[in-house]
Amino acid sequence: MSDNKMKFFWRAGVAFALVFTVLLSIRINLFGKLLPTPQTASFSSVISLSERDTWMNISHKDRKIGYSHSTISQTSKGYRLTEILYMRLNTMGMVQDLNLKTKADLHPDLSISSFDFEISSGRFEFAVTGTFFQNILSIQTQSSGSSRKYDIKVKEKPYLAAGIADALIAEGLSPGETRTFNVFDPATMGQAPVVVRVAGKEDVLNMGRKKASTKVLLTFKGTTQKAWISEDGEILKEEGLLGIRLDKTSRHDALFGLPIKASQDLTEVVSVPSNVIIEHPEDLKHLKVKIEGISFDRLDLDGGRQRLEGQVLTIEKEGLADLKVELTSSERTETSKNIENRFLQPTLFIQSDHEKIRGLAKKIVSEADLPLEKAKKILFWVYKNIEKRPVLSVPDALSTLENRIGDCNEHAILLAALSRAAGIPARIEAGLVYLNGRFYYHAWNLLYVGKWVTADSLFGQIPADITHIRFSGGISENQLDLIGVVGKVKLTVIEPKPDRPGIKKNLVPMRSSESTG
Repeated sequence: MSDNKMKFFWRAGVAFALVFTVLLSIRINLFGKLLPTPQTASFSSVISLSERDTWMNISHKDRKIGYSHSTISQTSKGYRLTEILYMRLNTMGMVQDLNLKTKADLHPDLSISSFDFEISSGRFEFAVTGTFFQNILSIQTQSSGSSRKYDIKVKEKPYLAAGIADALIAEGLSPGETRTFNVFDPATMGQAPVVVRVAGKEDVLNMGRKKASTKVLLTFKGTTQKAWISEDGEILKEEGLLGIRLDKTSRHDALFGLPIKASQDLTEVVSVPSNVIIEHPEDLKHLKVKIEGISFDRLDLDGGRQRLEGQVLTIEKEGLADLKVELTSSERTETSKNIENRFLQPTLFIQSDHEKIRGLAKKIVSEADLPLEKAKKILFWVYKNIEKRPVLSVPDALSTLENRIGDCNEHAILLAALSRAAGIPARIEAGLVYLNGRFYYHAWNLLYVGKWVTADSLFGQIPADITHIRFSGGISENQLDLIGVVGKVKLTVIEPKPDRPGIKKNLVPMRSSESTG
């Protein structure tokens, strides 16, 4: 492999920063949000909602990178909400156009009757539709010509966040008062609470005029978004993760005003500087780092090969010599069955039961192979056959197999699907990985081959090198926890020290992850 190809290969492994920060931030906060009834507030049975047609410019670091257009109109059965969002994003030096479309039919009390969501970028497309009936939100996804259905139990009727502004104003909330909502994100099928707090009255400059507004803070997974709502309930401005901002504007300005430019390289913006340069991370057996600037409450830092003591995290590389070929009956009852029940099952995005996934798994491995041998064969098949390129979409195994391209997310989710199809319990982990003097957000796998072992099919490593620092793992919803740490993490490598071979001080001026780019 040439030096240029190798450089692109390594850089292609860090697209996790985009997918689990910017994209999720946008999906959760900047377009049609689906929320069950607030835990501490109650909407009236019928809400008078004004019809609206709103255009907004999307900017990053004072650079216009896209626009959004949303409408709310009355129907014979309630309301119809539609929204389109277009952005031009740069990740790892590759510029891609991202399109998201949302529409929802609402009852007169603003609760959801049905919704449609689509995301497309290049050759990748993903769609999900949903209907709500008798406390069941029925979901159907469409990807690469394959559809899947899934029912989600919801205790209360789901509502659209577009009605939050009206509800807050109607209740006449005072500064300091809060309401809590349970967010459902159609692109991840995840749910988590969002705390909405009224900060107070504030004048906002919008379209050349000062306008009276109410400033609202939305806290989700430890990160806070800001929104300014006009007196008639229209959002004038939003500020979110990574400095992305939305400003209300006219249709002409959104479509024909300032030209749309690509964002700054978002993988660089969210990366974390290292105090040392590690020349051969794959050769290290032990890593000790001090983690500062974040809360550990929602993170999965302790366990497995990682040990957390205070703010110091120690990582020991797993050995493969002590693997058990077979488990005893007692061990299988207490350990394996629980593992198999949870991490052998197919999901909406890990389609391990699909005939194409199962057929390929049978071609890659044989029944006579031991678990570790199966894991290695599958890992290196993914490593060799999936082109390493950043992808802006919802990662799913079947689309990755069909398109044969993807970043760390696509590699991890396909490896999980193929492993489960071959009878190997598989999980997805997410966190940071070291590269060229910085730590980048990344995703990889845990495979159960007699014990849990880290595996990275994008790097071709089993076990993965110890600079893979796990922040979350297990299920896709847990990966949303990373949103709360982006832009806040500070890492100091304690061991190995700079005087060791292959380790030296990083003499490049260190920038915080908030100002990088």
